[in-house]
Amino acid sequence: MLFSSSSPLVSLSVLVLHFSLTFDIHTLGPVSISRLRSLCGDLTMASHACGSPFSSSHTLSFANPKPSSLPSLFRLRPKTGTGIRNSHLRPRVSCRREPEAAVVTGKKWDELILKSELPVLVEFYASWCGPCRMVRRVIDELATEYAGKLKCFILMADDDLQIADNYDIKAVPVVLLFKNGEKHQSVVGTMPKEFYVAAIEKVLVS
Repeated sequence: MLFSSSSPLVSLSVLVLHFSLTFDIHTLGPVSISRLRSLCGDLTMASHACGSPFSSSHTLSFANPKPSSLPSLFRLRPKTGTGIRNSHLRPRVSCRREPEAAVVTGKKWDELILKSELPVLVEFYASWCGPCRMVRRVIDELATEYAGKLKCFILMADDDLQIADNYDIKAVPVVLLFKNGEKHQSVVGTMPKEFYVAAIEKVLVS
């Protein structure tokens, strides 16, 4: 026996300790030393409150525990595998990258924009432009929603000034829609997504 007491409240505390450890073992796996210290500390406090403290000979010591000195309920089981029970309950996280608008440059403009077999959307963009980043998030969504029907690109206006001048781009963001090498629609500034969808639908049915 690790301890003995005639106090019914202490006996009740011992029973609570037993069920706490049993719950831990069956739900969480091996019981750690820190958990034992915590539970036994609560038990010792309960006994003092009842007026029947444990004597030094009845107090558990975990400074250097020996498995053989602990009852089977307290013995730590060796870890196997990862040491995590019920691993099948852990959530599995998978990441799937959605299509995004690619960056087009002046060197690839004719090939990717003017000679494209599908309608093309191009946002004239600048890295320092906050509204451009807002529009780009919308364009990325549209690239996913219209995959196979529409190609979406981003052109860095500061890096390709000649292309911007060819289409009279004086400020950004500006979105242009092309079909068969010709400009069909334009959306200037930051607009709700519905504006871009409406412009795309007009180009698709034209």
